[in-house]
Amino acid sequence: MTGVTRRHIRDARQVVFVYVSFSKDSAMETRIDLFGNEVAGKVAAKLGGVGQLVHKSSLPASTEHLVEIRASQINGCGFCLDMHTKEAAAAGETAVRLNMIAAWREATVFSEAERAALALTEEGTRLADKGGVSDDTWAEVRKHYDDEQIGALISAIAIINAYNRLNVIARTPAGSYEVGMFG
Repeated sequence: MTGVTRRHIRDARQVVFVYVSFSKDSAMETRIDLFGNEVAGKVAAKLGGVGQLVHKSSLPASTEHLVEIRASQINGCGFCLDMHTKEAAAAGETAVRLNMIAAWREATVFSEAERAALALTEEGTRLADKGGVSDDTWAEVRKHYDDEQIGALISAIAIINAYNRLNVIARTPAGSYEVGMFG
C-alpha cells in the first residue's frame, strides 16, 4: 500500500506544505503526521520561531550545523540528520567534515571552539549518562565563546533535542528533505 501525507510547518515567516511519499514496504512508517496535527504543528512552529533567534545570533552557522547533526546522530533522528546534513552541505560544509562529526574526537578537521561545542552537545544531549555537563567541558566552552554565543549554543542544543524527540517518537521518515524546504 502506498500513500502520501501532507506536512506543514509554520515559522515566523510562512507556512510550507510538504508532500512525502511512503509505502507499506518502507523501512519506516510515520506513526503520526506531526505537521498535520494541530498541537504538534503549533509546537514545531514555535520551535522554528525560537530557532530563528539562534540563527540570528553571533554563533557561527557552521557551529550550529555541527550541533544539530551531532545531537541528531546521538538521538538517532534520521529526519533531522537528512535535513541538517543537506543544509550544512549547501552552506559550504565539506564532505570530510560532515563524515567526521560522529568521530570528532579523533578528527583533525575541527577547531578547538568547534570541539568544545561538540563536547557540550554530547553532554547536553546525554544528560542522564554523566549527570549533566562537566566543569571541564564548560570551561572549554567559556574559553571559545562569549555569553551571547553560549546562550545561542545552549538554545541550539535544546531546540534540536526537542525536534529529535518529536521526530523519533513519531517515526518521521528521512530521505526526502530538500534544502530550504522549511523556509
